[in-house]
Amino acid sequence: MNNNPNYHDQLDIDNQLKLRDLLQNLPRFCKSFFYGIEPSTASRTRIAYAYDLTVFFNYIKENNPIYKDMDIQDIPITILDELRVTDIEEYLQYLKVYSKDENLHTNREKGIKRKLSSLKSFYNYYFKSEQIKENPAAKVKVPKLHEKEIVRLEPNEVADLLDMVESGEKLTEKQKAFHEKTKLRDIALMTLLLGTGIRVSECVGIDINDIDFDNTGIKIRRKGGYETIVYFSDEVKTALLNYLEERKKIIPAAGNEDAFFLSMQKKRMSVRSVENLVSKYSQLVTKLKHITPHKLRSTYGTSLYRQTGDIYLVADVLGHKDVNTTRKHYAAIEDERKWKARNAVKLRDDD
Repeated sequence: MNNNPNYHDQLDIDNQLKLRDLLQNLPRFCKSFFYGIEPSTASRTRIAYAYDLTVFFNYIKENNPIYKDMDIQDIPITILDELRVTDIEEYLQYLKVYSKDENLHTNREKGIKRKLSSLKSFYNYYFKSEQIKENPAAKVKVPKLHEKEIVRLEPNEVADLLDMVESGEKLTEKQKAFHEKTKLRDIALMTLLLGTGIRVSECVGIDINDIDFDNTGIKIRRKGGYETIVYFSDEVKTALLNYLEERKKIIPAAGNEDAFFLSMQKKRMSVRSVENLVSKYSQLVTKLKHITPHKLRSTYGTSLYRQTGDIYLVADVLGHKDVNTTRKHYAAIEDERKWKARNAVKLRDDD
């Protein structure tokens, strides 16, 4: 019997250990914040907060003469009451470009918004628990994000992409040598992403026993930690079964016995390796679109919405907690459907 923790549980364990290390670079009083938000946040969210707050307190230490010679861990909670709105706004300006450890760091609108969001949550926790008197972060306006065009693959590009994965036609000679060994795996992986819209983190976390071929469903763990069943088509089923026959012949590295998708090193594939795989094949099909696993997710969502017209179904299948998130992503298609429906209701007979 295999007693190894599953992929997601192991990830949480790793993140807990990583968070302990990151807390060594933050003021001691910050620990209560992370303990307080633990029941309502994912471990990777807390990791992101820790990174963002590390940047913030490094900025305080470098730019505030009072704390310049003080160890970051010794910075007291009173610093939060001392800062004003203008101080936080100056910090946001600093984030646009700054130097750390002889490396230049930059943040665009999205990065600045995330770091401000972390700071707002941080301040809000201490303000609500009455450990500080002021909450200047709440008064700072969130930077407006400029909407980017959502990149998706067209149906002909999807077909071309899968054909390319199957044939390996435009790969280099070196890549072709690897392709012969990974072709069935790569077809199964790409077909699954394009045919279900699951996230790449959900994909790499799949164990062999999570797949029910009789009922064409896969048990996955969504963002937030809850489990659900995602159903797949006969086309996806065929690709998965073809790879499974090959997978059964592989002796995995210790601790990876349950993993469905294995790397060349016979270990569970990582998120980064899937991202690289998607990039490698998609570049051979389209030079103008930067395709990532998330773009394959958007491609599936678009196809499903065009076929069903049911925005609630699309939200449910993609695992969106708020249907408005889904509607925002597929607003253009919704407008297209509305335009096509303009003559659906007849007020008078033509004759």
